[in-house]
Amino acid sequence: MSLEQNPWWRVNFMKLFKLILNTIPRPYLIKMSYWARPILATYLKGTKYTDPIDGKSFKKFLPYGYGIQRPNVLSPSTLSLERHRLMWLYLQNETNFFTTPLKVLHMAPEQCFLDLFKKQPNLDYTTADLYSPIVDVKADILNLPFQNNEFDVVFCNHVLEHIEDDNKAMHELYRVLKSGGWGIFQVPQDINLDHTYEDFSITSPEERAQHFGQYDHVRVYGKDYFNRLRHVGFQVKEVDFSTKLSDDMIDKYRLAKGEILPVCFK
Repeated sequence: MSLEQNPWWRVNFMKLFKLILNTIPRPYLIKMSYWARPILATYLKGTKYTDPIDGKSFKKFLPYGYGIQRPNVLSPSTLSLERHRLMWLYLQNETNFFTTPLKVLHMAPEQCFLDLFKKQPNLDYTTADLYSPIVDVKADILNLPFQNNEFDVVFCNHVLEHIEDDNKAMHELYRVLKSGGWGIFQVPQDINLDHTYEDFSITSPEERAQHFGQYDHVRVYGKDYFNRLRHVGFQVKEVDFSTKLSDDMIDKYRLAKGEILPVCFK
């Protein structure tokens, strides 16, 4: 009997996968995903939705989220989310990232990008993080072990919301970026907030999840996030790449319409 024909397998597999996504520490999740992805990709193979990162199509994507889950957003093959696929399409269509020799620093690299970026012959690609088991360099974002003006491109996505002294982290990203270089620094952002909400007296995982949306976040960024980056010295373009895509394409790639990419220049 095939996986598709077996309802017991289907129900219990999805329950198990949701449990893994929401309770297992991320370093272990990264390791486990190497064997999980082929199973998921086979189980959900179809034609309705496509992951632009690897070009594979599925009848549906998986749910994802802490607390309230978003349905149909996690790619079964790359484990990419909406923000990853948006960034990939932007890099592919609006930049020279895949064609020009570039020295790249990728902080806390997303697994959906890691192998693909490493294989790009035009990139001198370095990954760094304090805890991740898959990086080249163990590094604290508050004290990066790199020279001034070393990298043409820096990526640092969904990291700053974990860092109390995010201003110092931003200064470090600015320091290691070459003059004329650029970077993308995505964060969870509530555009209904004029000002970032942070309260460092909130320390328990349960309270942080309640206030900031995730147990290990220390703030929720508001619309002032872009000005925080500008205050450090970056020139910031607030790029809504979804405006260049049709509604059908946004649905096919499972993107979040209106999501802003903070593209920063030095």
